Amino acid sequence: MAATPDAARPSPVYPTGQIPTGQIPTGQIPAGPILVPGRTCWRVAKADRMAVIIDAAAYFARIKEAILGARHTVMLIGWDFDTRIKLEPEDPIPDVPNELGDFLSWIVRTRPELTINVLKWDLAVLKMPFRGRTPLVLLDWLSSRRLRFRLDSAHPPGACHHQKIAIIDDALAFCGGIDMTTDRWDTPDHRDGDPRRMRPSGEPYGPFHDVTTAVDGEAARALGELARERWRRATGEALLPPPPTEARWPEDLEPDFRDIPVAIARTDPMADDEGRDKTGKRGVREIEALYLAAIAAARRFIYLESQYFASQRIVGAIAARLSEADGPEIVVVNPERAPGWVEEEAMGSARTLLVGRLREADPHGRFRILAPVTEGGQGIYVHAKVLVVDDRFLRVGSSNINNRSLGLDTECDLAIDCPPGEREEESENCRAIRSVRTRLMAEHLGVAVAEVERMEEGTGSLTATVDRLMRASGRSLCPLEPEPLSEAEVALVDERLLDPDRPEPMAETILRGVTLFGDVNRTAWRIGAGIAAGAALGVGLALLARRNGRRKKMRGE
Repeated sequence: MAATPDAARPSPVYPTGQIPTGQIPTGQIPAGPILVPGRTCWRVAKADRMAVIIDAAAYFARIKEAILGARHTVMLIGWDFDTRIKLEPEDPIPDVPNELGDFLSWIVRTRPELTINVLKWDLAVLKMPFRGRTPLVLLDWLSSRRLRFRLDSAHPPGACHHQKIAIIDDALAFCGGIDMTTDRWDTPDHRDGDPRRMRPSGEPYGPFHDVTTAVDGEAARALGELARERWRRATGEALLPPPPTEARWPEDLEPDFRDIPVAIARTDPMADDEGRDKTGKRGVREIEALYLAAIAAARRFIYLESQYFASQRIVGAIAARLSEADGPEIVVVNPERAPGWVEEEAMGSARTLLVGRLREADPHGRFRILAPVTEGGQGIYVHAKVLVVDDRFLRVGSSNINNRSLGLDTECDLAIDCPPGEREEESENCRAIRSVRTRLMAEHLGVAVAEVERMEEGTGSLTATVDRLMRASGRSLCPLEPEPLSEAEVALVDERLLDPDRPEPMAETILRGVTLFGDVNRTAWRIGAGIAAGAALGVGLALLARRNGRRKKMRGE
């Protein structure tokens, strides 16, 4: 299968005209490092310690501990926050509030030297009508001079702010895929009917898998700089960095890496290479370049976890590698379905179409796409965004395998890469990457890490290991099979109407939608009606939020 042609948008990894966008030259493995500042990442900064945190139970407990140790500033930058969530549903710290909003309010009252700034995408409510959530819960949380909540509207029409970053004193930072909101908390056990998985409304939600990272040192300071720039663009206020502070690393968080160069990669449609605002220009697409470079560099395997599998450019690059006689094995872990019908129509249809095309391009049978299930057979929702290549490269962040994460939404990923030529089996960092990957695979397969390692050593193959450890029932991974698509759904994917990869005028989007779906079928009209209703609700609620903000400003709050 050839990648979808797109001459107007050349690959940021290779010079214009060298290869078609999204394709990798067969048989050619790029020499040199994957991480190239200014091309595949913003910058590379050293972390004294770095840990990969799997699932939100571990993350919520550790960020609570980190905020308790903060001395000057806390910055929370995210797609969504819900102040009602319990950070530790079981055995919380005594005498410390456990709900997010109460906890943050309490800590600024008890620490007069501490300031907390929270920035949330202003139109996160667009998704809420399709997920049954109460929109703009945070409007009930009154900001103060030292606990400030702001909505972020500094993005092109149709885009969203999707970064998930927490900065403590510029000394410790968390960056990955986990939002501090409802439906996120879970443990690696993903127990059926776990009573701790409960929304603030008292309604249970299903098992949920996610991943983030913790870093300190220069890497944490660089993320602090990025977060302050995001705050400045959203609010117009330039925040000063905090005074130098020694990192208070969470006591029970064992670092996976030490003294490691960490790359920060971004998608930002409104920034130049230095992160400055440049509205209306092409923007930064480092994450797209990083994906393509990592796929191109793979020799043995690619292990990928993502909420979606819908990017035509990324799938085109994978297809080119699968067509090689000695190309890498590829294992993709996805959720069974998207959480809402609009997302399922957009992302689910894209996955179905692209997986079908991938299988046509896989004559050697090296591709697997799988979904995890609980002991009772319930689907575990995969929200993680992880890429491992040959146990020499690791990337964790906020970006999904969909078009908008590559050029339209604001994203932030962290990545590490063992030096070129370093033998994976002899490198401490490569062994640590392998440890992270086998922990993830063991969690999904419902087996011990040692069993994954033994099977890999015996088979010498990632796909063979997965094939032999999968079970027909109980906790395991299950193959995902494409379902038939309607004519409208195929057109929806090919036109990228609900999943664009670049900003475009709203009028152009509406015109394309009318032209494409004007006389197709009922499915298209359901999608269009849902988008219109969600947009109307989102705009109304955003205007309400801004009006409330103006009233607070007039009152001097």
